[in-house]
Amino acid sequence: MHDELIAQAQAWLTEDPDPETRTELARLIDAQDHTELAARFSGTLQFGTAGLRGELGAGPMRMNSSVVIRAAAGLAAYLKKQGHHDGLVVIGYDARHKSHDFARDTAAVMTGAGLRAAVLPRPLPTPVLAFAIRHLGAVAGVEVTASHNPPRDNGYKVYLGDGSQIVPPADTEIAAEIAAVPSLTTVRRPTEGWDTLDDSVLDAYLARTDAVLAKDSPRTARTVYTAMHGVGKDVLLAAFARAGFPEPVLVAEQAEPDPEFPTVAFPNPEEPGAMDLAFATARALTPAPDLIIANDPDADRCAVAVQDGQNGADWRMLRGDEVGALLAAHLVRRGATGTFAESIVSSSLLGRIAEKAGLPHVETLTGFKWIARAEGLRYGYEEALGYCVDPDGVRDKDGITAALLITELASQLKEEGRTLLDLLDDLAVEHGLHATDQLSVRVEDLSLIAAAMRRLREQPPTELAGLPITRTDDLTQGTDALPPTDGLRYTLDGARVIVRPSGTEPKLKCYLEVVIPVAAHAELPQARAQATARLESIKRDLSTATGI
Repeated sequence: MHDELIAQAQAWLTEDPDPETRTELARLIDAQDHTELAARFSGTLQFGTAGLRGELGAGPMRMNSSVVIRAAAGLAAYLKKQGHHDGLVVIGYDARHKSHDFARDTAAVMTGAGLRAAVLPRPLPTPVLAFAIRHLGAVAGVEVTASHNPPRDNGYKVYLGDGSQIVPPADTEIAAEIAAVPSLTTVRRPTEGWDTLDDSVLDAYLARTDAVLAKDSPRTARTVYTAMHGVGKDVLLAAFARAGFPEPVLVAEQAEPDPEFPTVAFPNPEEPGAMDLAFATARALTPAPDLIIANDPDADRCAVAVQDGQNGADWRMLRGDEVGALLAAHLVRRGATGTFAESIVSSSLLGRIAEKAGLPHVETLTGFKWIARAEGLRYGYEEALGYCVDPDGVRDKDGITAALLITELASQLKEEGRTLLDLLDDLAVEHGLHATDQLSVRVEDLSLIAAAMRRLREQPPTELAGLPITRTDDLTQGTDALPPTDGLRYTLDGARVIVRPSGTEPKLKCYLEVVIPVAAHAELPQARAQATARLESIKRDLSTATGI
């Protein structure tokens, strides 16, 4: 067994084009480190609807040039089978370790396969790549990013010519082409022949950002901004300057790209502690800013924090569902028409807002690869801080244009002597208090997630928090509106729970929502306390039911 493992590793080593991973792998072979080699060679990183994502390092279970070259060769073969023999593939990348190398590897493979390749001029937000695909008439796009994953990770996100991320069956067809690559020696990789784009694509994207704002809207809200060590700062500042908003105050420690993400445990605004420096920056300002804006490292997500508490000294981050509802209400007030779409794990409040406005409302599976495909899409969001406010420009989540739109709304409310929290109160009285929360369990051993899902199916709970479960949907069966996915949906009287494995991280995720009717503003404090208690009770019962 060990001999076979060493032989596998040596075969990989002979093909590895990257001196860094070659050295790393040679060291493991010399040390006869069978445990680590087994982890690297226990299979291959699976190409799915999220593309590829994994830890950097040598071997087929890690992100490295060899894996990326195979992925690019598989994508090129797929595109040619679709009839795109000399089509354009546009490639973007973030500022993580190896991102530029993987972008260059991809451009070389596309050029060698007879396709045309164009690489964005420097590390830029993922939404710029999504915009560039349609703007340039490309047949596909690749973004090298691991979004908000830990520093040691990188990833490979694939879009087709409609500017949306791939969905089945394209993912399995591309995966089959990747698996069919016999050896890296068969993949042509010239050292030149692709284009490096200038700033004209970025300029076109920035010109488009103006379109999300109303023509003569107020632009007075003052913001603190953090790029979370990612690539959002320059593009967001340029968009805010074009729009005429006050220049955001930067969280200096997190403003510049840094692949080590030194100030955060996880570079995700949702993670505990990630926003602490932004809160500290805001508290130090006099007068206080109106809101805090945060992007994740590739700037496709947008987090918003506001002053809360009696004395205004406390800051709290709004939930993605709260921002989703605020943006929807703002667009309705501005007379937007078209479909409002969200993922099934997002708040049902969007459906209530759309229904009252007489607008179509669609629920999709999680991920913007599905939300972006809603027919007649005008606005889409998911609870994980993703918002699509300009689907004709960017058919994906976009943390830059979402930041512009929420700042416009804050400005408008400021002119009326009101805040984002006041509007949330109004929505609760109008539609019922929709309170959401999440139980998220990160695991080292992925088998624990499969075991938890199996346990829920074999020993299904009959009630949560004393509320009887009135309906259980096993989403692996699919529904009239949804294709199959690994998940369970529980409907309770005044509550809803969805349990699913994360598609991008080693996590089991449980999405909770309770709805409390509210007749008047005076009832809101009591309703919030009731909702919080009920959510906590559901969490406890769910934790017991899953066994992790």
